[in-house]
Amino acid sequence: MNILVVGGGGREHALCWAIAKSPRCTKLYCAPGNAGIAELAECVGVGVEDIAGIVAFAKSAHVDFVVVGPEVPLVMGLVDALQAAGIRAFGPDAKAAMLEGSKGFVKDLAVKYGIPTGAYRRCTDRVQADAYIREQGAPIVVKADGLAAGKGVTVAMSLDEAFRATADLFSVPGAEVVIEEYLEGEEVSYFALVDGKHALPFASAQDHKRVGDGDSGPNTGGMGAYSPVPALSADLERTIMDKIIQPTVDAMAQSGTPFKGVLFAGIMLTKNGPKLYEFNVRFGDPECQVLMMRLKSDILDALEATVDGRLDRLRLDWHPGIGLAVVMAAKGYPGAYAKGTEIQALDKANAQIGVRVFHAGTRREGDRLLADGGRVLAVAAVGASVAEAQARAYAGVDAVDWPDGFCRRDIGWRAVSRN
Repeated sequence: MNILVVGGGGREHALCWAIAKSPRCTKLYCAPGNAGIAELAECVGVGVEDIAGIVAFAKSAHVDFVVVGPEVPLVMGLVDALQAAGIRAFGPDAKAAMLEGSKGFVKDLAVKYGIPTGAYRRCTDRVQADAYIREQGAPIVVKADGLAAGKGVTVAMSLDEAFRATADLFSVPGAEVVIEEYLEGEEVSYFALVDGKHALPFASAQDHKRVGDGDSGPNTGGMGAYSPVPALSADLERTIMDKIIQPTVDAMAQSGTPFKGVLFAGIMLTKNGPKLYEFNVRFGDPECQVLMMRLKSDILDALEATVDGRLDRLRLDWHPGIGLAVVMAAKGYPGAYAKGTEIQALDKANAQIGVRVFHAGTRREGDRLLADGGRVLAVAAVGASVAEAQARAYAGVDAVDWPDGFCRRDIGWRAVSRN
């Protein structure tokens, strides 16, 4: 098959790397791609939000199957447009993508169908939001209703911090904000493939959102991840599937908006059991990098079975052990950072045992590899234990020659401390 992957980040590099291994992948394209993806696929100069351009390219290149990486084109209706052109695509249509496109939509659906989640209030003005915050007290969570690239969330430990968050979010005309109960516990990312009716457990992972060691500093798009999560027992996994994932799949089907794609649930393991705090409708980044490192099965078979409604007949095989990825970001991220700084010695990093470097924000300028984003690389590794995977990943990080980059030095700390 001729396959097109849409996106240009680390998640898409990992997807391209996994898809390229499939014996049924004849030709691989990526729009727009990055310097790392260019080693695996033909990169096409079409942006992820250029819906018409992506469809036109897919038709002209006789693309058989499209894999949409980021959430924005999904919410914009890229899958709808591809389907209308007769092209099979992995990912939800625009209506089903509202599971990520609107935080309020998810909370309303959870309450209606008895899916465990925290208390909340949808607010359309600051006075309403601040009154609810005073009523509930701190700590409390303040979220932008729409897409915010993982950064429109404030976990406010004081009322003043919550009020500053609402002031910031409501500075945008027409904003809607969701105020949520602060859930105490350990966060887990849980992934399931969904074909509109059936949900197949995929994997668990734990992301590290804060920029600094010890989970300090502002939220980012993700500074590292590992998979699977030792804190998630088989019983807890069954509870997540039975009480959260499958009821959501059933609810979407009953509403006339069946979900197809990967459902990524943000779960808090509370003392009262797993509770949903958000859904995403695509693979996470950097979670995808560790999932693709661990997956033994042909990813293309899994993606096709999802689109074709055959997940009840699919079995996934995984490599034993743990996958762990450390994100290397440009100094200053998630604030202002410089672009165009040179990165060297990736070959030395990739030569480390069990290590694979995935590009997120990179570009080539002649023979030079340059940083071209905030989160620039994800150095991923597999090992028999979290500690071994962690040691291998940091050996890869230390082999990279990039003075203008930084990373957290404690990815996987919860799992390591548990052992």
